[in-house]
Amino acid sequence: MTAVLILFMFLAFVGTDYLVRTTLRKAREKQEREAREAVLNTSIRLDFTHEAKSLKRVEVPNPKARILAVDDEGVVLDSFRRILVLEGFSVDTVEHGPEALGLVQRHDYDFLFTDLKMPDMDGVDVVKAVKHLRPDVDVVVITGYGSIETAVQALQFGACEYVQKPFTADELGEFAKKLLIKRQARIEAAKRPSVRVVAPEMADVIPSGEFCVPGGAFISPGHAWVRIEPEGQVRIGIDDFIRKALGTITSVTLPQRGTVIKRGDTLFTLKGATGTVQVASPMSGKVDHDNGSLVSNPGELTHSPYDRGWVCLLTPSDLAGELSTLKIGQPVIDWYQDEITRLRAENGPQATGSLDWSAFEQQFLGAKTAAHA
Repeated sequence: MTAVLILFMFLAFVGTDYLVRTTLRKAREKQEREAREAVLNTSIRLDFTHEAKSLKRVEVPNPKARILAVDDEGVVLDSFRRILVLEGFSVDTVEHGPEALGLVQRHDYDFLFTDLKMPDMDGVDVVKAVKHLRPDVDVVVITGYGSIETAVQALQFGACEYVQKPFTADELGEFAKKLLIKRQARIEAAKRPSVRVVAPEMADVIPSGEFCVPGGAFISPGHAWVRIEPEGQVRIGIDDFIRKALGTITSVTLPQRGTVIKRGDTLFTLKGATGTVQVASPMSGKVDHDNGSLVSNPGELTHSPYDRGWVCLLTPSDLAGELSTLKIGQPVIDWYQDEITRLRAENGPQATGSLDWSAFEQQFLGAKTAAHA
């Protein structure tokens, strides 16, 4: 009788514990859902037209991922926001492909959903452009009945999946969860030297153990970045590889305005406690402007290399001809990983901040002075 009583008490305890845990979990999920609904109802009324005319943005606390969706049908975008926000994703939506490309260059997204048939820029072109600018973004094609063949074509250009409309809330929610699981598993499996493509201002907050390259910018073999400005000039600075390898930079010698320079010549010089390195110009042209604030605050080179730490503006003399010597997109990531591996092989696994600067310049930067041009 005692044994039966003990067994009964044990089962009652287990049952009560399960009931309490289940009740608390459901209450927490309900609170989270209500909070997301409140954010959803508030955020879609905010004005983001300064970024993109049709942009609607909903950001939730601690999102599972950031999603950008582009479709010329507003009702489809309304469904995406409501379904995916309630599932815990932060969601931006726009109605035009060019708007999506502009946002992709300025923000970090995990996924981009694009419709196939849009009037100003079709989904296949969106896939091509996004994978060129931000190869780290997973692109998903939204397709209707009869467009499966085109969706398969989009997969050949880098899209990772397609979802067919119309879809139910449960179908889209489960689809997004599976995409996230696949992305996380792939990221974990690809732990070579970690290299991320980021918006320029995000380099400030990248962990020290990771490397980053700027979305929408080119990288030269001498580790200078190049961003083409709307007026046709190019903005130039040092990349994350240089700043991580060299560590503290105490001063910078800027190029003189009006100087005509050839690709491969020394453009500017960096100085630190343990040496000096010369950085080669990634392009030929005339120096139009320099970032004079670096003279008094050289730390911006390492604090914000792709944004506030830019070095100079150059009017290129052969932009079309010399772009082929630079890298952008996935080739940058592959090359970066090889460069990091080579740096660690030659200087040790923690080779950052304490290198022989002269040896580093010879091994990785390849600058030449005007006398050697």
